[in-house]
Amino acid sequence: MSSLPQHLDLHLIRILYLLLVEKNVSRVALKLNQPQPSISASLRKLRELTGDPLLVRGARGMVPTQHGESLLKPAKRILDETESLFVKKSPFVPQEEARTFHIAAPDYLDSQFLPNVVAALRRGSPNSRVVIHSLGGGVDYIRMLSDGDMDLVIANWDEPPAHLHISKLFEDPIICTMRADSPYAKRTASDAMTIEDYLSLPHVAPSQMLPGYHGVIDSFLERQGMQRTVAVESAYFGLIPYMLTQTDLVLTTGRQFMRFYEKTLPLKSFTVPVKFPPMRFYQLWHERVHQAPEHKWLRDQVSAAAKALVQK
Repeated sequence: MSSLPQHLDLHLIRILYLLLVEKNVSRVALKLNQPQPSISASLRKLRELTGDPLLVRGARGMVPTQHGESLLKPAKRILDETESLFVKKSPFVPQEEARTFHIAAPDYLDSQFLPNVVAALRRGSPNSRVVIHSLGGGVDYIRMLSDGDMDLVIANWDEPPAHLHISKLFEDPIICTMRADSPYAKRTASDAMTIEDYLSLPHVAPSQMLPGYHGVIDSFLERQGMQRTVAVESAYFGLIPYMLTQTDLVLTTGRQFMRFYEKTLPLKSFTVPVKFPPMRFYQLWHERVHQAPEHKWLRDQVSAAAKALVQK
């Protein structure tokens, strides 16, 4: 049995396919605009490579051998798959597509942001499916983005991985808030909290999302040589505002996140005496989906929802 050549000419596979279809050297030469002796030479080479005549004389001209017929489908598949490598993908038409989009996000976003994102995706691509994932401590989002298990991560970490693509969504100024009728809140004006007060008051903070990662608030304080008193850690960030109403706890978070809760809960917000930079939210994605039309559309919808949020 002859060994497979190291470099199999794609043009030779095209000639093989056409010979098996047309069963005529002259017609193949016309189709490819090549001289007939050139096609005949290619047929001789194909016979040598396969160890089979491929085409033999029949009652009404040339006919493929049994082995020749078995090569027809593989040759066609190779040509089709090769062509698909270099043909531009058709544009993504959201209204007609049915995709599944996987988005991971923390639960301390503005309460309207993710609902607005979902609403935009449902309007734009009603046949598609949206899966919202949490960003807990056990979520290896870098691996999931790399493996394709996640399409997009929305986050606000200080130093996102350098190899991921990033797009800024919005900024949220830092405030702190507590129960409005607590002794401290009743005796202190909204702009009169001191650094000493802030550091000594009992705080509630989200649980660590990643091992060894303390969050933007505590990381910033640590860099400034300061440490607050964290009395409670909670994995359920959305419940923290309700914890404030029954305790003496203080929550440090973004102003936009608190807008919803301040309308319904007896809370009082304070200007933070520490000059925290605003929380910067962005979306992250992997190079593997950077050029994909459906993923560009997904990121555009998320960006538009963030822009609408800021304009409110």
